[in-house]
Amino acid sequence: MRSGAIEGEIGSRLPVVAAAGKAAAEMASAFVSALPRAGARGLIASPQPGRPAGDLQWFDVGHPVPTAGSVAAGREALALAAGLAPDEVMVLLLSGGASAGLAAPVRGLDLEDKSTVTSVLLRAGVAIDGLNCVRKHLSAIKGGRLAVAAGGRIVTLAISDVVDPAPDDPAVIGSGPTIPDPTTFAEALGICRGAGRTDVFPRAALAALERGARGEIEESPKPGDRRLAGASYHLIGSRRDAVEGAARSARGLGCGVVVVDEPVTGEARRAAESYVRTIARLAHEQPRPLCIVSAGETTVRVTGGGRGGRNQEFALAAAFHLTRRFPEAVVASVGTDGIDGPTDAAGALVDTTTPSRAAERGLHRPEHYLAANDSYPFFEALGDLVRTGPTDTNVGDLQVALIG
Repeated sequence: MRSGAIEGEIGSRLPVVAAAGKAAAEMASAFVSALPRAGARGLIASPQPGRPAGDLQWFDVGHPVPTAGSVAAGREALALAAGLAPDEVMVLLLSGGASAGLAAPVRGLDLEDKSTVTSVLLRAGVAIDGLNCVRKHLSAIKGGRLAVAAGGRIVTLAISDVVDPAPDDPAVIGSGPTIPDPTTFAEALGICRGAGRTDVFPRAALAALERGARGEIEESPKPGDRRLAGASYHLIGSRRDAVEGAARSARGLGCGVVVVDEPVTGEARRAAESYVRTIARLAHEQPRPLCIVSAGETTVRVTGGGRGGRNQEFALAAAFHLTRRFPEAVVASVGTDGIDGPTDAAGALVDTTTPSRAAERGLHRPEHYLAANDSYPFFEALGDLVRTGPTDTNVGDLQVALIG
C-alpha cells in the first residue's frame, strides 16, 4: 500500500508496534526506520535470531510449537493493545510463524497444553487452516481478540504463507488476531477428533472446546462484529512475489518460463506425483531450456521417526517419477524461510540421475526413507540438500523445475 495511506490510518502520534513471525525483525526494522521520528514502543516476537529495532522489546519465541517466550510476547501484545491512548493506534506486522509466536492460552490451559495440541495436530498432517482454527479457540489473542483488546484501533500489515483452502486468507495468517473469525468451537473440536486418538490431547484443551461447542464459552468475534469496525488489514507480500522473482531470474538466464498458478498442496508424497504429471504436460512442445515455477505448501503425516521436512519429502517422492517423464530435468523444492521441518536445510534438489546415484552409493530404496519420514539423510548422502540459512521472510514453499 502507499505510505501516504498508512500515515493517514496511523495519525500524528507514533504507533505502538507489534511484529510477530519469521520476518518480524526485518519488518519491524523497515517500518520503524520509515517513521518520521524515533521513539515507537512495542515488541518483536521472532523464532529466528535478529536485531531489535529502535525501542521495541525483543521476545525469543517458538515455532511451530509455542514456548514460554511466545506466551510472554502474547500477553505483552494484549497489554499494549489494552493500554492504547485514545489517539494511539497499534500497527501489527505479521508473517509466517506468528501463530506460534503470539500465544495466550485461554483460562484453564497452560503452555504445555497448547504445545501438545499443536504437536499432535502437526504430526497428524492437519493443514494450516485447520491447525489455526483450533489455535484460535484455545487462545485469548487469536481470532480477532487482539483487535477487541485494542478497541479496533489497529492496522495490520501481513506477509502471507497461506495457500489453502483460500489463498492469503487473513483469518488464517497468524490465526487472524485482528480479523473476524468465521470458524467455531464445534469445528475446532471436530478437527481434533478427526486427527486421530483423542486420548493424546490434553483433557483441559478438549474440555474447553467441548464447553465452547455447548455455548458455555463466548465464541470468537464473527464477521460484522462492531468491536472490530476500526481495524484495517493490508496484504503486503505472498507466494506470488516469490514466483515472480524466480520467473524473472529464469528469464534473465535465457530460459523460457511457465508459471503454475494453482498452488501445490496436499500430502507431500502424493502432491509430488501430481506435480511431475503437471510439469510434463506443461513442458510438452515448449522450447528448451524451460523453467517451470510454482509455489504452495504441502503437509506430511508423520508415521516414522526419521528426520526431514515437507520439501525434502516432496523432492524425494518426485525424483522417481521424474525419471519416467524426462530424459533430463532438475527439480528443487524449498521453503522460502530457509527452514524445512526440524532441519538445517531449506529443501532439496533432485534430477533424473538421482535414482542411479543413490543406487551407486548403496542407499536404501526411496520407499524406505519415505516410510520412515527420513528424507534428510538420503539427500545429505547425495549432497543434494539446499541450505540457505534463515531468510527472514516466509511466503510458503517454492518449486522450480529446469528441463533441458
